[in-house]
Amino acid sequence: MQIHAYAAPSKSAPLTPYTYDVGEIGSHEVEIDITHCGICHSDLHLLNNDWGISSYPFVPGHEVIGTVASAGGAVRNVTIGARVGIGWQAGSCKECEWCEGKFENICSTAQPTCVGRPGGFANKIRVDSRFAFSVPDGLDSAEAAPLMCAGATMFTPLRDHDVTKGSRVGIVGLGGLGHIGVQFAHAMGALVTVFSSSPAKEKEARAFGANEFVNMRNSVDFDAAAGSQDLILSTASADLPWIGLMNALRPKGTLVLLGVPEGEFHVPVFPIIAAFKNVAGSNTGGTARIAEMLEFSAKHKIRPKIEKYPMPKVNDALERLGRGEVRYRVVLEA
Repeated sequence: MQIHAYAAPSKSAPLTPYTYDVGEIGSHEVEIDITHCGICHSDLHLLNNDWGISSYPFVPGHEVIGTVASAGGAVRNVTIGARVGIGWQAGSCKECEWCEGKFENICSTAQPTCVGRPGGFANKIRVDSRFAFSVPDGLDSAEAAPLMCAGATMFTPLRDHDVTKGSRVGIVGLGGLGHIGVQFAHAMGALVTVFSSSPAKEKEARAFGANEFVNMRNSVDFDAAAGSQDLILSTASADLPWIGLMNALRPKGTLVLLGVPEGEFHVPVFPIIAAFKNVAGSNTGGTARIAEMLEFSAKHKIRPKIEKYPMPKVNDALERLGRGEVRYRVVLEA
């Protein structure tokens, strides 16, 4: 059988139609008829081989929504015709301590959806069924697509760091990740502060659920935020005033890195020791967290703000995303 996709023939090249053959479906695999696929900044990094892990021709896409068209004989968790979502991960060993604990995202053999295999900018995709998640009825398919990566990336550290009513949560950057994180933290009952270098975003930050807004370019406002946050999630890929963000933590507070900064991460050690502060990293999340995230999103009406493009206009969408013109996520429609 042939799958019709859009692929970059070489590094940073525009995507062109690409067809590839797939063999017999594996016993644990499902084949998905794709209806929607979000575009993530990670897709841009992979297209440009910024991380040195891409191979060409390269088919991006790891925020997939579609319906199950066929399934292998050992598939038990989804049925033909079910609406499902696929995120960053398409497989893992399922046997190590991390997989057994539902932390498949840190399995040493974790298989990304579009690294070493074709991704979701296509009419179909095959993945391990255990990484195909049922999409609740309360979620629109186009809006659900960004939740499969961006949503999971924001939800996981909020849950892992026990955010509850009254927690003080800072979100650095009101972009494709941050605007979803604000909604999650607000729905959990947290007091949410957005830290941004774009003061024009304050109105939208508050509309998404932020209680406070800190302009990091205003030293008076930034200094006033010292000692105010239990948890800060940094979504930005640019180098940031890390010392100021560490100062914004309360004792025992944690700064979680989600975006990959362009520069190196440097902070003084003594303030961390003196106030029992922490620095952590996080990525999308294991299967239990993602399933929980989807149910939480449906219950609390978490809605990414999206722009839609037909799949053949994928290069137009990528160009706008690369120029920073998208507010806040792009979704391709088949």
